[in-house]
Amino acid sequence: MKAYIFPGQGAQFSGMGLDLYENSPEAQHLFEDANGILGFNITDIMFEGTAEALKETKVTQPAIFLHSVILAKTLGKSFKPDMVAGHSLGEFSALVANGALTFEDGLRLVSQRALAMQKACEIQPSTMAAVLGLEDNIVEKICAETKGIVVAANYNCPGQLVISGEVDAINRACEALKEAGARRALVLPVGGAFHSPMMEPAREELAAAIESTTFSKPNCPIYQNVTASAIINEAEIKANLISQLTAPVRWTQTVEQMIADGATLFTEVGPGKVLQGLVRKINREAQTASATIESAS
Repeated sequence: MKAYIFPGQGAQFSGMGLDLYENSPEAQHLFEDANGILGFNITDIMFEGTAEALKETKVTQPAIFLHSVILAKTLGKSFKPDMVAGHSLGEFSALVANGALTFEDGLRLVSQRALAMQKACEIQPSTMAAVLGLEDNIVEKICAETKGIVVAANYNCPGQLVISGEVDAINRACEALKEAGARRALVLPVGGAFHSPMMEPAREELAAAIESTTFSKPNCPIYQNVTASAIINEAEIKANLISQLTAPVRWTQTVEQMIADGATLFTEVGPGKVLQGLVRKINREAQTASATIESAS
């Protein structure tokens, strides 16, 4: 069975999407539409902007979404997913790819999500840290014992877990994790505590936008971050999308479940190859590939 997976924030690079724009009239049309929907020329920043300009959350999230979704659309008839999943932001790309959301609605939601998250980040200093080389249950235990808000946020692959919370609490947890034997506990250059209780203001804001958006019955299941299980019911998809901002991304469990349900090939749709690397760390036997515009012709 063919699984298509969609990356999240951090996969962006300067010049992203330019090959699509130059080689596909459909892609060109969709990028122009996106500029109109967003109210600024995101194509200028994607194609020619600096890494710094691309790092701004209100740009990064729509840029990665556009790269993934437009690439999926240029694959034409060869794009026939049996199942889809996305890492954090990538879940929105996956929902457009499997027909649950229109391109326009998906982009509007991603833009609103980015702005809401940016605002939540400005309320209180917060951050995230990558923890390598410890069992998940040890990381969870240390987070629970640390003073302040700090939680497990991204279960990326065995031995790689990202924690999220208040700056001081993250620093304290990192020290304790190193003492417990972590190979690394490294604070990440992000502007906020994504997938933690500190995103509650963003969750409330996004909930209203998601509730008022029409979702269609998807043409294949999506394995969502919150449950790590196959979902096709529109109401459940909405509820999980809303919970996603304050709940952890269960990527390890998602990939394991997709394999258990018959996934044989994982094709990453979007910038970079981060998810392919994670899939192989979760299961060495898993086959992975990158979607390319060439494979569309």
